[in-house]
Formats: sequence, C-alpha cells, structure tokens
Amino acid sequence: MKAAVLMEKKQIVIKDVPTPQIAKDEVLIEVACIGVCGSDVHYYEHGRIGRYIVESPIILGHEVAGTVVATGDQVSKVKVGDRVAIEPGVTCGRCDYCKQGRYNLCPDVEFMATPPYDGAWAEYVKCREDFLFVLPDELTFEEGALLEPLSVGVHALLRADVKPYDKVLITGLGPIGQLAAAAGRLLGVHEIYGSDVVDFRRQLGKNQFFQDVCDPSNLADKAAEWTGGQGFDVIIESSGNDKAISSTPSLVKKGGKIVLIGLSSNSQVSLNTNEIVDGEIDLHGVFRYANTYPKTLTLLKHNRIDMDPFITHRYSLDHIQDALHTAIEQKDNSMKIMIYPKGC
Repeated sequence: MKAAVLMEKKQIVIKDVPTPQIAKDEVLIEVACIGVCGSDVHYYEHGRIGRYIVESPIILGHEVAGTVVATGDQVSKVKVGDRVAIEPGVTCGRCDYCKQGRYNLCPDVEFMATPPYDGAWAEYVKCREDFLFVLPDELTFEEGALLEPLSVGVHALLRADVKPYDKVLITGLGPIGQLAAAAGRLLGVHEIYGSDVVDFRRQLGKNQFFQDVCDPSNLADKAAEWTGGQGFDVIIESSGNDKAISSTPSLVKKGGKIVLIGLSSNSQVSLNTNEIVDGEIDLHGVFRYANTYPKTLTLLKHNRIDMDPFITHRYSLDHIQDALHTAIEQKDNSMKIMIYPKGC
C-alpha cells in the first residue's frame, strides 16, 4: 500500500509499504480521510514530543475514519463494508487504569502515530475491533475523523462536570479549542467565550459556537464584562501558553473549575496557589480521553452541528508535504487540514 513515511525530521516520503496483516481480533480499514494534528506537525518539525522520539521511520496520523475491508476470525462487532471511526489508542485492558475505566492512563497503550507505533497516513490501517465505532448514516467520514479531537473537548468538559447554565471560557482557539466549544454546544452549554491571539481563529469561533471572543491582551476586562465581575464557572485552557495558564485562577469564580489541555513548553508554570486554595478551585488535567466515542457519536447524531467550516484545507496523500507546510506557515488562515489517501 501507499503511505507517507516520516524518515527523519522534516523528511517525509510517499512510498510503498506492506499492507498491515490483521490478527484474529483485528480489522483492516481502507482509510477515507485523516486529519492533521498538531502532534503530527510537531513530530515532522522537531522529531520528538517530550519523551517520545522518532528514532526510526514512522507513519503519522491518528484522526481517522474509513471502511472495513477485512476482519479477523474472532471479530463480531463490525463487518466488511461498515463505515467506522477509529479510536487510536489501543490499551491493554488488564491494568488498574483500564479496569477503572480510565484507560487513557494505561501505561501500555499503543497510540497511533506516537513512536514507535505507526499511524494512518496510508491507504490502509489495522485496529483491534473494540476500538472501532460504526458511523451512523447521518455522519460523514470527515465527522468520523473529527471525533478524535472532538473527544478531547468532550472529555475536558466532562472532567469539569459542565452544566448547560455554566459560563465557560476557552483559551486558545486552535482545533482543540474550537472543537471544545463544539463539544460544549453538544452538551447544551449556552454561554461559551474564547480568547486567541490570531484574528482568523477568533472570527471563526465567533461565527460558530462562541458567544463572544477577544484578544488575550484584553481578556481581563472582557471577562469582567462577560461574567458581571463574578468570574467563569469553567475555564478550558487549550493554548499551552504560560501566561494563559497562569491567568486562569484570577479568571475563574470561587468554587469554579480549571481544566488544562494545552501543554506548555516548560514543565513548570507559575500558578497562584493562594487563589486556588482560597477560592476552593478545582484543577483538572486532561490526557486524551476515555469512554467518549460512544457518547460523542450519540450527541452528534441527535444534535446536528456544522463542523465543516473547521476543515479549511484538503489534500491528497501525495501532497502531504504541502499539507504540512500549510499547517506550519499558514496559521492565519488554516484550522483543520484533512488528508485523503484516495484523492480529494
């Protein structure tokens, strides 16, 4: 099959590689489309993310949907011809975290496109059947692929036990921040506000799921205006910017909740612990997601929202280099980039 292989930092090659061979409990999927994630771009540019280092050629891409073309002998959940979304982190199912339902913390997870495991920038990919979810007829392949980043937003909001009447602030309006707002709408939240330094992102957000948006330089004043000086019930921080992270305790109301998604380039960021303690503020970290795909599929099926505006660019697999350069160089007019192995 044809695949886009990252040979080393900033060197990606389209080449023929063996089609994956499936085990008894696995399924072979013909890839319809795959989103480009920020982690893919980071591996391409830098060859590593924290402790995960590209030490040998790897296929990137983990936001994926496609069609089942073959099944192992023990597969019963899906059949050939089914349209499916793939949850890309296959866990052991045996450790304490898996048994507690927090399998996103499994130490033995095999996550697509995270070294040393290959991803889905290819014509075919395999997956264990219990990490496949059949797409309802109402949903497109693109929506199936977007289930992955959308699940991050759903997981973040569920961590905060968000209520429809909460005032929610999202800082950082890249794909994760935008889709966290989409998740908020799916969960019935009416007042969602956002901040970002990029005007394109602010305008896209305001045209979609945000009540209002602002530049971070004006956030303190706007927050007071939006909340009547009370602060937000929930803050979702998705930028990873040190200043944005540090500002969250001063923007959330007493008894409120802060959820950190974005990873800072620094391992230590200053937070005013006095504000957190005095205000009895709940602080949550988010690592990917767990148990979100079925919930999100149900929400999308019964609460139709338009996610197509988030897909700003489409490329065939043969033009993956152009797609990556767009992601790196055109942050002022790109959001989610989608790749199509069979052409677009």
